[in-house]
Amino acid sequence: IIIFCHAWQTMGTRQFLCSLGHLANHLRATAMSRGTKPDVTENCPVLRPPQQGRQQGCRRTQARQEDSDEEGHKRRAKKNAGDPDIVKSPSDHKEYRYIKLSNGLNALLISDLYMDDCNSSEASEEEDMSSDTDDGKDSSFEDEKDGNVEEFGEVPGGREASIEGYAGVLSGLGRKSKQKERRGSRIKDENDDYEIYEQLVKKEEENKMDSTEKQSAAALAVGVGSFCDPDDLPGLAHFLEHMVFMGSQKYPDENGFDTFLKKHGGSDNASTDTERTVFHFDIQKKYFREALDRWAQFFIQPLMIKDAIDRKYSPFCCLMCSSKQTEYQIARPSDANRRELLLGSLAKQGHPMRKFFWGNAETLKHSPKKNRINTYQRLRDFRTRHYSAHYMNLVVQSRETLDTLEKWVTEIFSQIPNNGLPKPTFGHLPQPFDTPAFYKLYKVVPVKEIHSLSISWSLPPQEKNYRTKPLHYLSWLVGHEGNGSVLSLLRKKFWALALFGGNGETGFEQNSTYSIFSISVTLTDEGFEHFYEVIHIIFQYLKMLRKHGPVDPLEFVENISEYMHIFRKEDFLIGDQLLIEYNAEVIADALNHLIPQKANFVFFSPYHEGKCPLKEKWFGTQYSATEIDAYWSTLWDTDFMLHPDLHLPEENQFIATDFTVKKSTEHKTEYPHKILDTKQGCLWYKKDNKFSVPKAFICFYLVTPVIQQSALNMVLFDTFVSTLSHNLAESAYQADVAQMEYKIIAKEHGLVIRVKGFNHKLPLLFQLIIDHLSNLSVSPSAFQMIIEQLKKTYFNNLLKTDSLAKDLRLSILEHGRWSLVEKYQTISSGVTIEDLQAFVTAFKSKLWVEGLVQGNFLSNEAKDFMNYIAGKLQFVPLIHPCPIQFRVIELPNTHILCKVKSLHAGDPNSDVTVYYQVSKKGSRKGMGCPIHFYSGLTHYQDAALTPTH
Repeated sequence: IIIFCHAWQTMGTRQFLCSLGHLANHLRATAMSRGTKPDVTENCPVLRPPQQGRQQGCRRTQARQEDSDEEGHKRRAKKNAGDPDIVKSPSDHKEYRYIKLSNGLNALLISDLYMDDCNSSEASEEEDMSSDTDDGKDSSFEDEKDGNVEEFGEVPGGREASIEGYAGVLSGLGRKSKQKERRGSRIKDENDDYEIYEQLVKKEEENKMDSTEKQSAAALAVGVGSFCDPDDLPGLAHFLEHMVFMGSQKYPDENGFDTFLKKHGGSDNASTDTERTVFHFDIQKKYFREALDRWAQFFIQPLMIKDAIDRKYSPFCCLMCSSKQTEYQIARPSDANRRELLLGSLAKQGHPMRKFFWGNAETLKHSPKKNRINTYQRLRDFRTRHYSAHYMNLVVQSRETLDTLEKWVTEIFSQIPNNGLPKPTFGHLPQPFDTPAFYKLYKVVPVKEIHSLSISWSLPPQEKNYRTKPLHYLSWLVGHEGNGSVLSLLRKKFWALALFGGNGETGFEQNSTYSIFSISVTLTDEGFEHFYEVIHIIFQYLKMLRKHGPVDPLEFVENISEYMHIFRKEDFLIGDQLLIEYNAEVIADALNHLIPQKANFVFFSPYHEGKCPLKEKWFGTQYSATEIDAYWSTLWDTDFMLHPDLHLPEENQFIATDFTVKKSTEHKTEYPHKILDTKQGCLWYKKDNKFSVPKAFICFYLVTPVIQQSALNMVLFDTFVSTLSHNLAESAYQADVAQMEYKIIAKEHGLVIRVKGFNHKLPLLFQLIIDHLSNLSVSPSAFQMIIEQLKKTYFNNLLKTDSLAKDLRLSILEHGRWSLVEKYQTISSGVTIEDLQAFVTAFKSKLWVEGLVQGNFLSNEAKDFMNYIAGKLQFVPLIHPCPIQFRVIELPNTHILCKVKSLHAGDPNSDVTVYYQVSKKGSRKGMGCPIHFYSGLTHYQDAALTPTH
């Protein structure tokens, strides 16, 4: 019993049970009931490699394990009882404990010992089968992820209204969690069969990357940020965030912590906001105790050696974050960052929002040197004054007991000094934007080729209202995309492409002195001409809301460490998620601040070039400041009429009401299997036999050879996908509200349609998409709007050095690839609506369709999806069915260098890509010489590219 208990503790419950099967249950039951040594000869199964025997054994013993596993969980939970005051979900098996150390540091301990022994090996199956790494076009042999297409105007955390699948124009963001398998501590017993034990541990090591178990993680939030920057040293708080990690007294190696994390599968990061600075890391559980000690030393006794600091703010690597490019230089080309700095400059004199939070070589090196300021000493003084234990909140999560975590945290973090000084506060500086300068129209020249209108209001701080969330409530209404919404009306007039409304809960938008509520609209060229009318429609909608009144309705630890500064203990887990209380007065009060007289307007457009004489100090943003047009200002001071097409959201037909988990009589399969194979295509299917949840995932790939025939067809395909997404935007929006998701993706050789969510109404959403695809129509005005936006998208991607370098590389390597430049030239030369109609007809005429249905559907129901496509589109099968293989040029065995000058003269950032081509054998002899791609402002194209090079 002792031997197997040691193996159990070492290996982890899942692999132990799945490897030993019946024997594990027999041992557990016998040891508990009689305490006698069991006879193991009859039931001992043959040990198999985990990939082959693990799941099979797990299924055989699942029924017998359910009762004992549940009882075992209850016993463990009783011994590992958490804080009953902390509210959590009934399905959350983690235990929580809140403690306060003797030095004043607050800590939340999270123990996630519980794990469903059989199912945990595929705990992220649902995410994996539906994870989206496709943002627009992709390459099947290309394994890297496209950079995010930053679309100015998005308000993180607010309701989002966008045209999904706009050929990369506006794309949804997915989430990924870093999850690796736990490694048990090594325990050797003199009676242990050590050779077998070593083999089991080796297998555990080999399968580590295939597991989905969460890593141990920690986050620490210091209740001090950039608001505390000295007036003569802008960016000092941000600089300190980097410098504390340059070694400690106990662990003096300058890069020792990063090396330790990387060696053991971990990562770390940090961020500085206006009133908080957050540090966090994750690592394999086995090394969590040591990592905590190494990490805590940065807050106990950091070295902060002067030589390291000098190197950090040298003119060539100012504020370098690990191997990343200069943060300041990367931030400059961002229109969102430029808007924040511009608005910050409008705050009252003496308010910290006027400060330059980023910092650069000028503010931290050159200017202090001229003024004889000792930056090194001031940095140390800043740390001593502001990095005090009683300003800090800590969150740790690991598969340890709460008692163990409390012991570790108390031993390690109690050493952080407490200076006994009161924490700096800024609540005495309310209404920083109640100035004449704020209530104006600012026309700005953007970095991107885009028309964007942003309307902002400054409200009293709303952090205290987190239980009601009035801004979240209002953002849902303002960002609604269905019939009767602002965006619906603007789209009908072809004035807008997207609208975002809300509060992102960043330090800029929400702090102890104010909260910002913003509505940002991405305009068409026609919308640019009618921007005052656009503003008026928004004001009409807000007035309609006031008239009707309110209507009744690794990130984990990082976020909680910040929320501990705001939320009550019982709300740590739910304070940012749930509308805990409904308070009509609080919502109405927030809504009453959103009036025309208190609004700020920032209007980005390239058409403002040459008309903006003013320049922002730090990012060099060109802008002008003007009063609101007299006609509109006078109108908004009156009781203006409401637009008849604006109203509250209608009843949602996509809300699921049937959550029955369907029972299948078919043989359970571990992987999807093919249930249809015809000349028109094939269908793969897998019933959910792991999680038993009323959800499903559907994916279909419609393949056609016509896309790759010419650059014109590539452009027309992007236009086709954008048109389909535009037509679906309003009708399918309610499905998104009902916790269903859909994605339309333009692939290299066809169209991908993905839907997922509660299965009850999922066929309704799928049929809606296919219906729009079958009967695609577009008006001349909508077509022109889409072409204009697509052209801007191509241009904006060419401006980015990383996108330009990637496109150049793939154009060299892939046979028959049409480059971004070719597509931009094609769309600039003119594309007609007749071209689009002809392409759509050709696209739908001959197809090969491959599909996957997975989740809470039966096999005959899965076939209905394929039949619906075939019946609606009535296509002819391809003569040569897929799969399609990418053809890649074999490079000569010589070094190749390609340089290209950045097309964006104002972006100092460069991009370097080194590409190695490896033979199929994968041997060292098979690896050829690299091809180097340089893209940046300082480089140029010094040689004509031949088909070979």
